[in-house]
Amino acid sequence: MSIERETLLEMYLRMNQARAFEEKVKWGFARGMIHGTTHLSIGQEASGVASCMALDEGDKASLSHRGHSAAIGFGVDLKKMMAELLGRANGYCKGKGGSMHIADIESGNLGANGIVGGGFSISVGAALTQQYQETGNVVLCFAGDGATNEGNFHESLNLASIWKLPVIFYIENNLYAMSNPLEKHMNITDIADRAASYGMPGVICDGNDVFDVYQTIQEAAKHCREGKGPVLVESKTYRWDGHSKSDAQAYRTMEERKEWMAKDPILRLRNHMIEEGIKTAEEVDAMDAKAKQDIEDAFEFAWNSPEPDVSTLTEDVYA
Repeated sequence: MSIERETLLEMYLRMNQARAFEEKVKWGFARGMIHGTTHLSIGQEASGVASCMALDEGDKASLSHRGHSAAIGFGVDLKKMMAELLGRANGYCKGKGGSMHIADIESGNLGANGIVGGGFSISVGAALTQQYQETGNVVLCFAGDGATNEGNFHESLNLASIWKLPVIFYIENNLYAMSNPLEKHMNITDIADRAASYGMPGVICDGNDVFDVYQTIQEAAKHCREGKGPVLVESKTYRWDGHSKSDAQAYRTMEERKEWMAKDPILRLRNHMIEEGIKTAEEVDAMDAKAKQDIEDAFEFAWNSPEPDVSTLTEDVYA
């Protein structure tokens, strides 16, 4: 599988922006500058970024609560996203949603979701709209491994299969549902096996390999666009940090963490680009520096932005 040079370079930049974004968020939380909670995806950048960049213009995506990398892969405005995390009025949800609710409906980003598995039925509804309006677009539905034990997962896959809806159920399997290892909450090794119950293809990709992720999503999207119905894709990856900022990670060993950090998706792509002569080491270093500066600029913009006025407290409230 090859990826066009310009796409690959943009992918590398966005992966670095995603990592720098989350490292800055972690820094901000530690200093009391960001409130609430957050779920980082450091180590999962290939899975989030390459999958979204494999979509066509007009395609949709619903994100999980660990959705920063995916959002950046989808092409969000970094300043507006950082402003949302800092609770600023010019954030994507006017500062009222925070980390778990980054949404930009007009661009096709149907939103991250604080409800485990909450994106399944949203994606099925969006896919029904694409089918009904004959747009030719597909919906990429992000969720974690633990979410596939929710009833909503099974109901959504069943309905999408029956109606042959153009939706890719994209499961980022990072081995842990919060602190619960996979082998303790399901009696199978591969989540992709669950696709057989609903008569749809179940595919596994290396979530730390941009080429495998990109190709798998493009093939799944082609299947959907041909009217053959949904696909379940399992992306095997790993988060380097805990479930959320308060997780001491007592449930896993340092050896396991180091083993996965050696599979760093950004380092893998960096080495590939240098070995293939796409960029020199110095040029890649410059791209790394640009990504970090982009995030510093986003944080400065957000930090200096106004907080929502109290008078707007009940705006955009529907229940």
